[in-house]
Amino acid sequence: MATTSTSANSGIDICSRALILVGANPITSFDDGSTESIVAVNMYEDITRAALTNSRWRFATEQAVLNTLSAKPTGRWDLASQLPNDLIMLHGITVNDQLIDYQIYGDMAYSNQSVTDQLVADYSFRASEINWPSYFTLAVEYSIAIVFATAIARDASLATLMTTQADKAMSKARNLDSQQSTTAKLTTSRFIVARTS
Repeated sequence: MATTSTSANSGIDICSRALILVGANPITSFDDGSTESIVAVNMYEDITRAALTNSRWRFATEQAVLNTLSAKPTGRWDLASQLPNDLIMLHGITVNDQLIDYQIYGDMAYSNQSVTDQLVADYSFRASEINWPSYFTLAVEYSIAIVFATAIARDASLATLMTTQADKAMSKARNLDSQQSTTAKLTTSRFIVARTS
């Protein structure tokens, strides 16, 4: 019987492949009643969000103009802004392309900006599995396999192996993902001036 390999583009696919990595049976849904699906449904989203926030992934990064709230902060800050609903990690806020000081309070960002300033947030969001590059998907599969090795296989040495593989895969993924932006240029003019003066 011929089979065709496909890419994993859903939580079920990713968990099934992680289960296969530890020698367990794949699942067809999160609610099939098996031990595998119970572990998967309870752990998958936390592992996914942790993986999405352990680096500033290009495929899961967004910008948004923040809405200024009418209620002012109680103290120390002048302005409250609403953070985006899909935010899972804030990387910075700029005004006129300049980073500003801010503090997160719940789902708001407090700053000392004017109400006329346009605040732009750079942040990570919960990207859909269908948009994950293969290098990230593989790293998440190994990360989930650690849990399955512990909870399903109950094999400490297998869990250690999966941890090593997950670390390597995540490191490679970060390296590949970092290549998807313009390389920062080192300003050498002040060094040249210093050497020639």
